[in-house]
Amino acid sequence: MRRHFTLFSVVAHAVVITAALLAQQLDVGALPTPHQPVLFEAADIMRADIQLPKPPQRTTPGSTASSQSPAVSPDAAPTVAPTDVAPETGREGVPPSSGPIVGVENAAPGGVETLSGGGVPPAPPPAPVAPIRLHQGMKPPYKTVDVAPVYPPVAQRARVEGVVILEAVIDAQGRVASVRILRSIALLDQAAVDAVRQWRFTPALLNEQAVPVFMTVTVNFTLRDR
Repeated sequence: MRRHFTLFSVVAHAVVITAALLAQQLDVGALPTPHQPVLFEAADIMRADIQLPKPPQRTTPGSTASSQSPAVSPDAAPTVAPTDVAPETGREGVPPSSGPIVGVENAAPGGVETLSGGGVPPAPPPAPVAPIRLHQGMKPPYKTVDVAPVYPPVAQRARVEGVVILEAVIDAQGRVASVRILRSIALLDQAAVDAVRQWRFTPALLNEQAVPVFMTVTVNFTLRDR
């Protein structure tokens, strides 16, 4: 039974395939027309009106420049090579003066200026040097003249003793230029200042040059009749 069914199935499939092949061979009708594809038309090109800059106008040596040409800066670099180079006078950039020159006699234009007095003007005095603090590398001043303070009688009667500390300015000649009290004892301050003002020192040296310096000094007041 199964064998007959298989044979029938094979015959049926063969008949269907044969019919399909014959139908394709016998069909001679017109083929369908394909759809027209979408065509994109070229769009109009927009033209831009771009104006190019005008070329610079060249002027000949005999022609005049236009009134609309920009002014040339006096600080602009020259475009024409100089024919010669004049020697420097030291007065470049100084406007000429038509009036008289103050403090100068016989000052003719283009001539030699002669200073009044017939000689070289004196050099200005050196600027004063401010006192500096003693530091390493300096040669400190040494006392050459010592003056003992006068013990004030009122301080002796009041049995006042102690050490007055002062800051003295020693000038470049070794003199005491000024004195300032750092530690005060009211009855002894003036006597200490009067004594220190009479002291003398060797000048302080910085790089072998005498300079004024600040120096701290002490004055000791002691009663001897104890």
